[in-house]
Amino acid sequence: MLAKRLHENKLKRALVSPFRGIVKTLSPTSYVKYQYQYITHHKLNLKNPVRYTEKLQYLRLYVYPKDDEVSRCAGRVGVREYLKELGLEQYLVPIYGVYDSFDDIDFDKLPESFVMKCSHASGFNQIVYHKKDLDLEKSKEYFEKCLHTDYGKKTMERHYSKIKPQIIIEKLLMEDGHLPIEYKIHVYNGKARNLYVVTNRGKDIRYTQYYIDWAPFDGSQFNGWLKSDTPLKKPDNFDEMVVLAESLAKRFPFVRVDLYDVNGKVYFSEMTFTPAKGTLIFDDDEADFIQGKWLDISKYLKPNAK
Repeated sequence: MLAKRLHENKLKRALVSPFRGIVKTLSPTSYVKYQYQYITHHKLNLKNPVRYTEKLQYLRLYVYPKDDEVSRCAGRVGVREYLKELGLEQYLVPIYGVYDSFDDIDFDKLPESFVMKCSHASGFNQIVYHKKDLDLEKSKEYFEKCLHTDYGKKTMERHYSKIKPQIIIEKLLMEDGHLPIEYKIHVYNGKARNLYVVTNRGKDIRYTQYYIDWAPFDGSQFNGWLKSDTPLKKPDNFDEMVVLAESLAKRFPFVRVDLYDVNGKVYFSEMTFTPAKGTLIFDDDEADFIQGKWLDISKYLKPNAK
């Protein structure tokens, strides 16, 4: 059965928009339940979650906001310490510095290309291919706004709210003149089960879904994203990636571990605990139940969940 697509009701969105902040504050659970049903067209069952997306909502509301280690590993600065503690520092992308404000950055000391990212959020970043083309005024305005945004409050992923807002500047990874392929490995209760591969980043981006044995998992295509037009080759170091992902994820019930393969070397990107806030619309609704069976959150369930 094909999942329904979200057709944006602009009038409905405009009517409820002024009240979203109030509902988030007064009843986070009500807000998440409404958001989940509005996007996925499924009623959220928190008492007995079965779907993968339902279990992500439970973790999002009741588990991850209370786990300081989740917040540390969701942050781009804190997760580097986590890898070092596990003896996995060799997988870290080299960095040029961590800054509390944009004004602290000495751009004269930076190389020609780099990536600027906020430590406390997803998607707050800027790729700089040529430093001479960087508009410092616009970049400062952008990052100052980002640093003052409580991303956890904005997205109702409250584990982000504990992360100190900073700017981290990383080496720009390239392969053959292009942004490298990204491998997003999903780990359930310590075991890697599936992944999606992101190709053509920055261009005609594609998301291609696989089981962990590299068999196609087309039903788990989500939110209307297109897959690659041609089958993708499994990288020679894929087994190393899986071992790394499971090593990083074993402490948590679920996390997606994002990795790069650049000329045969594996690099760590980030850990994501509630992908797309758990509001995923799968091409085949059955994929939601398949992944739900992989994720056991029984020890976290409380009888008073609404």
